[in-house]
Amino acid sequence: MKKIVKKIVTAVAVALIPSWGGAAAIASVAPATIEARIDSLLSQMTLREKVGQLNQLNTADFDTLGTAVAQGRVGSIINEVNPEVVNALQRKAVEESRLGIPLVFARDVIHGFNTVFPIPLGQAATWNPSLVEEAARIAAVEASATGIRWTFSPMLDVSRDARWGRIAESAGEDPLLNERMGLAMIRGYQTDNLADPTAMAACAKHFAGYGYSEAGKDYNTTWLPLPLLEDVVLPPFEAAAKAGAATFMTSFNDINGVPSSGNKWLMRDVLRERWGFDGVLISDWNAITEMINHGVAADKKEATLLAAAAGVDIDMEGHSYPDVLEALVAEGRLDEAVIDGLVRNVLRLKFRLGLFENPYVDTSRPSPAFAPAHLAAATRAAEEGTVLLKNTGLLPFGKGVKKIAVVGPMADAPHDQCGTWAPDIRRERSVTPLAALRKLYGDRNVLYAPGLRYTRDRSCEGIAAAVKAAGDADAVLCFVGEEAVMSGEAHSMADLDLKGAQTELIEAVAATGKPVVLVVMAGRPLTIGRERDMADAVLYSFHGGTMAGEALARIISGKANPSGKLPVTMARMTGQYPMYYAHKNTGRPPEWTVELDSIPVEAPQTSTGCTSYYLDAGKEPLYPFGYGLSYTTFEISEPRLSASVMPMSGATFTVECTVTNTGKCAGAETVQFYVRDVVGSLARPVKELKDFAKVWLEPGESRVVSFTLAPSQLAFHGLDGKPVLEPGEFMVWTAGSSAEGTPVSFNLVENKLL
Repeated sequence: MKKIVKKIVTAVAVALIPSWGGAAAIASVAPATIEARIDSLLSQMTLREKVGQLNQLNTADFDTLGTAVAQGRVGSIINEVNPEVVNALQRKAVEESRLGIPLVFARDVIHGFNTVFPIPLGQAATWNPSLVEEAARIAAVEASATGIRWTFSPMLDVSRDARWGRIAESAGEDPLLNERMGLAMIRGYQTDNLADPTAMAACAKHFAGYGYSEAGKDYNTTWLPLPLLEDVVLPPFEAAAKAGAATFMTSFNDINGVPSSGNKWLMRDVLRERWGFDGVLISDWNAITEMINHGVAADKKEATLLAAAAGVDIDMEGHSYPDVLEALVAEGRLDEAVIDGLVRNVLRLKFRLGLFENPYVDTSRPSPAFAPAHLAAATRAAEEGTVLLKNTGLLPFGKGVKKIAVVGPMADAPHDQCGTWAPDIRRERSVTPLAALRKLYGDRNVLYAPGLRYTRDRSCEGIAAAVKAAGDADAVLCFVGEEAVMSGEAHSMADLDLKGAQTELIEAVAATGKPVVLVVMAGRPLTIGRERDMADAVLYSFHGGTMAGEALARIISGKANPSGKLPVTMARMTGQYPMYYAHKNTGRPPEWTVELDSIPVEAPQTSTGCTSYYLDAGKEPLYPFGYGLSYTTFEISEPRLSASVMPMSGATFTVECTVTNTGKCAGAETVQFYVRDVVGSLARPVKELKDFAKVWLEPGESRVVSFTLAPSQLAFHGLDGKPVLEPGEFMVWTAGSSAEGTPVSFNLVENKLL
């Protein structure tokens, strides 16, 4: 077997590698052939070699790692990005191990590789799946050139609490938006043929419920009733499984007391049986052993037994599988047939990736990193993901703004503008706002005084220089926000106000009387109500990546028209979280509120209305989900329905509206389609996003946008977790945000009533 593999490698390793620009892919192997080859390999493998395929290790000392690989004790490696080392380790696997089974190399390629795109939350703000797919394709092309064929992305966790640092990796608070963006990433990473050497296996993570970590604290417990799990948490994952995502990853959290890495119901009953997933299921880093900390396993053996029984195929850098699986079989506690099933999934992935035929990286080809087309796409993504929250007419800068003061700690922060999980950035290639503005307006016309050294800087010593620059300028651009390290995994926050002396800096430059544009560059929605009120315009850029500065300069100058829409609700105060548009109405919805400072001394207990709101924050967010302004204006008509009655077992139902550019410049508007089930056997959300469409319109241009709605889209899950479709009244909106539009009603009826 080993000699045969060697001959195949020699014949095709170079000849079949397409150019990194995307030449024709290698033909994929037929499924039946793959299964036969898996059977053949399994029949020859020792138990130790089987366990080796389930062992993923972090890159380490070459001699130590290479020896383990040659002995068949490693199946995949994470975080090795040197193609020469990748090939050397692969040679150990293919040419020195007994059976010649290739390795697969993995990496957290979350929002770009060398060319860094906006964080996933920023990509979601584009509401443009085709652009997100392009970003993932570019990431795959760049990463695969170093040997990376597996990425741990997309993250499909619906995220409704901005205290949770990993909201940066999500597509926000809505399951449909997470699904659309996740599927776009999967298509971009994998293409239609995983055997293409520029393709990467996608990984749908974290399965499941991680975005509901209690109190927004990373790794924390979750309590998820079945209707919430089935209606909100699982749909993006189900779509990913059915769209062919090659791999899934377990989440760190427990769900209702059961850690995901040992959740047999979730991993086998739902993922494998119900959804038909036949790819690889990998633990998160050391998550199997951490079931001991959860308190559901007494030791490593018990934790490993739980994970194997649940169907976790690969132990990521946890050392539980290689340490104890063989012993569990020897003790009769685990049937070797269970291990065979896990190994089968791992081998299937390697065959689908074409690694048996083409295991090596072609190091003779030039690197595709930072190709002009890649940088252009990164610029477009950062432009479309920037959200204009406020504008009194200051933006875009006109001829009256000749001298600009650039202040704030994020104006020239090449590392931090790239955001979380960007381990392969090249800092020197980041185009910062300061660099882009100097190039656009000229060095003499850009007065730079950061005021603060970094976003957490509490020293006000530099603010005087920023005030001086503001006084000498026609307008001020104040770049504030978060450093990259302040969001992402393990970086939860209890207070989402701007850190350091950033608010004092904004207050000081605003006091000069010069018009101020506040530009927030962050990994999550921050509570910026006070700062918003001090500014004449506000741009929000979720960490925008390599070309963030170029994109912002183009928007500020009017070369680009902002079209971003919020993928999350922005709260007024941190204490409002979790806050999301698709909430339940409650029995006492707030029709009016009383502000805390307006309550008379010794006021009666019931004088404030006795409804569901905060005395100190009111009932509304700072900005709602789906919100975003443009340099032009749009008008979206009320929805027009194809009928006023929909039969429960009938065909699709058409909803259309007309969107018109009523302003003076071309721009893009995202038309959002929402539905509400007015009366249900369970309380239903006040609105649910069912579809959206982003359209580009010239001034005065109108376009009809059509959506289809099937009865199945109106179903929900009952307390028993089973789907329910009930007749009754439904309301429909077509609008530019979750807080806009006038609804139109229709009735869903049983067919016998027609």
